[in-house]
Amino acid sequence: MVLNIIYSCEDFYVVEKPHNVSFHSEEGVGFFASFEQQVNESLFPVHRLDKMTSGLVLMARNKKAATEFGEMFSQKQQGNISKYYVSIAKGKPTKKQGWVKGDLVKSRRGCYKLQKTTENPSITRFVSCLISPGLRLYLLQPITGKTHQLRVVHKSLAVPILGDERYGADASERGYLHAFALKFNFKGTDYSFLNMPKTGLYQQPEVISLIQQWQQPWHVFN
Repeated sequence: MVLNIIYSCEDFYVVEKPHNVSFHSEEGVGFFASFEQQVNESLFPVHRLDKMTSGLVLMARNKKAATEFGEMFSQKQQGNISKYYVSIAKGKPTKKQGWVKGDLVKSRRGCYKLQKTTENPSITRFVSCLISPGLRLYLLQPITGKTHQLRVVHKSLAVPILGDERYGADASERGYLHAFALKFNFKGTDYSFLNMPKTGLYQQPEVISLIQQWQQPWHVFN
């Protein structure tokens, strides 16, 4: 597969990850190794996306950049980078916008569950809008970076992400979670990137129109 390069400079790439592709190798070459082969470079992954999730990924091109991005993505410095995702889910959520906070603990079969405690909580804020009766589009900003965080957030709202069968959703041609936008400052320069999802329900005109209202998602929550 030839991967779509959104942006490149001497320190990093921004690349579009397809859905249903493992970040690292499972059966065959994974997303990260595929991109290394494509550009013929040894790179440094500074964050990752689940197999079901598509969208924007940062890859550092040298150790110094990798260290700086690693600090941005660390739990202590999450405020230095803003990440935004769009998702689709069936059903009526327990609330249509707001915050979801709580500790994530391991559950069965590789899943996680949200606790009411907040000793080391995952923190997410979100808004949503109706696509059609029984189907909603969500814009999510994870403030922290926990494993399966947004998938568990959806589960806690009683609306697992469409296609995320691990968390109880209906089967679908893909998991409807997409890394939509990134915004950060690197070496004194402000960067922002958007990547519209391109497959399945995301291609419907009404969904495209709704997502386009979030072309500057960092202003949605201000």
